[in-house]
Order: sequence, then C-alpha cells, then structure tokens
Amino acid sequence: MKKQQPQISEDKILEASWKLLGEEGIEKFSMRRLADRLGIQAPSLYWYFKSKQNLYQRLANQISKLILEELQSEGDWKEQMERLAVTVRGVLRQYPCSTQLMMLTLPHEPDMIRFTNRILLCMEATPLEQEQKLHAVLTLLNYVFYFVLDDYQHQQTVSAILKEQGGELPGGEMIHLLNTMSESEAGLFRRMYNNGLFETMGTDKAFEFGMKLILMGIEQVIHEQGK
Repeated sequence: MKKQQPQISEDKILEASWKLLGEEGIEKFSMRRLADRLGIQAPSLYWYFKSKQNLYQRLANQISKLILEELQSEGDWKEQMERLAVTVRGVLRQYPCSTQLMMLTLPHEPDMIRFTNRILLCMEATPLEQEQKLHAVLTLLNYVFYFVLDDYQHQQTVSAILKEQGGELPGGEMIHLLNTMSESEAGLFRRMYNNGLFETMGTDKAFEFGMKLILMGIEQVIHEQGK
C-alpha cells in the first residue's frame, strides 16, 4: 500500500517553523530540518515558499500583524512611542527568534509595510523634519530589538553554562577571580557584581529606564527645534 503524503499548508509550515525556532534557534534552522519535522521532502516546501528568506519574510509579516493588532494610537507622540516600545517588546518575547527575523528581513510584505507606516505616524505630529522623525522611530525600535535580542542571547548563554556545569553557575569562581584583581582593575565592577546589579539586566526596570533616556533625548531635540 502506497504511503500517503502528509497534508501540509502554508499555515502548517509557519506553525512548524515557530516550533522549530523555539527548540533549536535560528542558527540551526533550515528548510531540510523543517521538512523533516513536517514529514515531507524538502523540495515540497518550495511549492509554498521559494526560499528560506521568503519564509522568514512571511514569519516577520506575522509578527508585524500581531504588533499592529495590539498597538494603540491614542495620546501624544511620547505616549504613542512608549506604547510602541512596550508592545513590540511584548510580542517579540512571545515568539522565539522573532527579533532576529525582524532584523533579517525587509518591509516587503503587506503587514510589515502597515506596521512601518503605523510606527512612523507616532512622530508625525511633532515639529521635527521628516528625516528626524524617521531616525527617532528607528532609534527606539532598534533599542527594543537589541534589548530583546540581548536578553535572549543571555538566556542561551546561561542555559549552556548550566548544562556544562551540571546545573550550577560558577559564582564562586567569579568571586575568586574578582578578589585576585586590584581596585583599579575591577573595583567598580566587583562592587556592582556583589550588590547584584548585573542581575537587573533584561528586567522591566532596565527596559523602562533605557526607553526613558531615548524619549527624553527626542524631547530635547524637539525643544531645540522650537527655539
């Protein structure tokens, strides 16, 4: 009896892609691995997506659509930009490797274009020049991307160390190393480390502080523009 070919669709391929990204990361992602997960031959995928880059575009388009669905447009430019940052971060954290996908693709899909247009509108009411408005939005967006990406990479690194160390971080080794270094070499670092300040990296508090710095900078530029 001839073995029946598994039924696939674009939606099933996209769903399987997210699962594979979550389990193995974008570094190991390939059309062949995706095909194996779906129980099909790799060439079958190219009936739906002409390349891995094309698949990435569609995944990024999904993320853009989700952000648009959650993004609110009320308030002044500052309130809109703040909500933009919080919303984008929230969505990116829900989908594995979505930050990398957004950074590896171009806004050549419908919802990606809508998303880009929507975020540009956040600054439209300000007296800044069009180029400055674009740069203001991109500065905040890039901050969000790199904040989420840095947190993701940190978690990956911690997981790898825990696996190597049998479930424990080498805290004692770190303290010993710092104690062998002079005040001029590592004094400030040692005090911050001992006070647990580095543990605040990637937290909501750290995110909000960085966002505040960017928004205050934009506000200052607007103020100078009005002089």
